[in-house]
Amino acid sequence: MIRTIYFGGGCFWCVESIYLKINGVVDVKPGYMGGSTINPTYEEVCEGSTDHVEVAKVMFDETITLSDLLKVFFSIHDPTTLNRQGADVGTQYRSAIFCEISDRAQIIDFIKNIEKSDIFKDNIVTEVNEVVEFYEAEEYHHNYFKNNPNNSYCQIVVSPKIEKFNKEFSSLISK
Repeated sequence: MIRTIYFGGGCFWCVESIYLKINGVVDVKPGYMGGSTINPTYEEVCEGSTDHVEVAKVMFDETITLSDLLKVFFSIHDPTTLNRQGADVGTQYRSAIFCEISDRAQIIDFIKNIEKSDIFKDNIVTEVNEVVEFYEAEEYHHNYFKNNPNNSYCQIVVSPKIEKFNKEFSSLISK
């Protein structure tokens, strides 16, 4: 059975590129979620007036657990900064998870356990929302890191996140 979850953790190029590497992840699509504009464009979302979050739609099978996907999510971005990831600032970069109602309690418990563990010194601000309309990003955003590895943003922001992921989660990487 294929399940779906949507992760917003800053720029969707970062999130997509990491989840594409995970064994059990069937597909990943970048897009927009959680706002009021129907069929938003990248430019509209970047202006910050749509209330959409840049997300990665992650489709996965039973060979990977939701818990493992959450561990990755909370290690590849800073869930304690409101509307910001590094130099990317705006509501479109907020930390958010869009999930099925049946997964919500597990995700909230996962966050509570992280907060108790003192992994982060500040409070987690990640939104946990029910799935709403997903708008797939423009085609040029798909597999952006793979298709544009020499792009300066990819070199400065995406590559270090992938290196960190490769070190911390080597057991999850597809062979």
